[in-house]
Amino acid sequence: MVRETGYYDLLGVSPTASPDEIKKAYRKLALKYHPDKNPNEGERFKLISQAYEVLSDAKKRDLYDQGGEQAIKEGGVGGASSPMDIFNMFFGGGGQMHRERRGKNVVHQISVTLEEMYNGATRKLGLQKNVICDKCDGYGGKKGTLEKCSTCKGRGVQIRVQQLGPGMIQQTQSMCSDCQGQGEKFSSKDRCKNCNGHKVERKKKIMEVHIDKGMKDGQKITFHGEGDQEPGLEPGDVIIVLDQKTHPVFQRQGENLVMKMKLKLVEALCGFRKTIQTLDNRMLIITSESGEVIKHNDIKYVQNEGMPLYKEPFEKGQLLIHFQVEFPEKHWLPQHLMYQLERLLPPREDVMITDEMEEVELCEANEEAEQQRYNREAYEEDEEGPRHGVQCQTQ
Repeated sequence: MVRETGYYDLLGVSPTASPDEIKKAYRKLALKYHPDKNPNEGERFKLISQAYEVLSDAKKRDLYDQGGEQAIKEGGVGGASSPMDIFNMFFGGGGQMHRERRGKNVVHQISVTLEEMYNGATRKLGLQKNVICDKCDGYGGKKGTLEKCSTCKGRGVQIRVQQLGPGMIQQTQSMCSDCQGQGEKFSSKDRCKNCNGHKVERKKKIMEVHIDKGMKDGQKITFHGEGDQEPGLEPGDVIIVLDQKTHPVFQRQGENLVMKMKLKLVEALCGFRKTIQTLDNRMLIITSESGEVIKHNDIKYVQNEGMPLYKEPFEKGQLLIHFQVEFPEKHWLPQHLMYQLERLLPPREDVMITDEMEEVELCEANEEAEQQRYNREAYEEDEEGPRHGVQCQTQ
C-alpha cells in the first residue's frame, strides 16, 4: 500500500499509474505552469518538477511509496536537479554551458487527431518571437552613447537593506529595473525608438508543422534556430510537442489500433457481416461464418490495418477488434417457446440434488454499492488493524 499520494496528486495520476502516464501528465502540467507562460506559478512548477523527478525514477518511486516524502529526504535523493534542468532534459534542452551560448528554447504543444497521425498532415502555427531589432541592429540605441546605469552603478542589481529589529537586518538583491540588469543604459533621447532600447522586438512568424504518418503522442518536432533571438547568442529552438486527442472509435497501442465491436447474441452464434470505417475513410468488411462462435471479450485482428509505421508508412500494425456480446433482456422469449430454444442449444449440465442441500435466492448485484462497502471495510481494517485472524495467547 502506498504511504503517501502527494506526488501522485500533484501530477493528477493514481498511485498505480504507468511510467508513460506519469510522463504524459508531467508534460501537460509543465507546459501549462512553465514560468514563461505563467510567471505567478513558479512554486507550482517547482513542485510538479520535484514530483516528476521522484516518480519517473523506479528506485526513488519505490522508496517514496514505502516511506513517503520523508523517506526521500532521509535517503538523500530529493532535490538533486533544478526544475528548469528537469524541464530542459525532458523537452530536449541542453545543459548549463549549452544554454549560456544559446537562447532559450520555446516549447509549444499542439493537439492533433488520430486521423492526422494516420494520414499525415500539415498545420500552420503562428508564434510570437523576439527578433533582433533591424533599426539598431540589436544595439539598443545610438552607438557610442551607452552610459553606466546610475541607479545600480553598473552592477545590474539593486541591493536593499531592511532592519527587522534591534541588531537584525535583512539584505535582498534584485535585478535593476532601470537597466534591466545590463548595468548600462541609453538616455531617452539616444534610445532606439523602434525597440525602446530592448535590442529585440516582437514579431509573429507563421510556421508549417509537418505531422508525418505514424508519429506518436508526445513526439517532438524541432525547428532549429527558430527560437527567440538575443544579441550575442545563437537562437534557441522551437520545439513542437504533439498531444493526441481521444478518438471515439479507435485507441492506439503502439503500432496497433484497438476498437470495440458490439454483437447481438444471434450474430455471435450464427455469424455476422459488418463494416468498419478506417481512419482514411475506407470501408472494411469483416465476416464471421455461421457456426463460428464469437465469445464475449474475444479479440481478433485484421492484419496491416493498424497505424502506419513512422518513417515506413507502407508498413502498418494490426487492427485489434474486441468483441462485446450483448445478451437479450429478461423474458425476451415467451415461456412456451423456451423449450424449442433449449433443444437447439448444447445440453445443460445435470446437477444431483439431495435433501441435505439448501436452496437460496439469487439476487441482482449492485457493483457500485459493493465496491463502496469493500473500500470502507478495507479502510477500517487499515485504521484499526485486522479484525479476524490468529491472536497470540498471553502466558
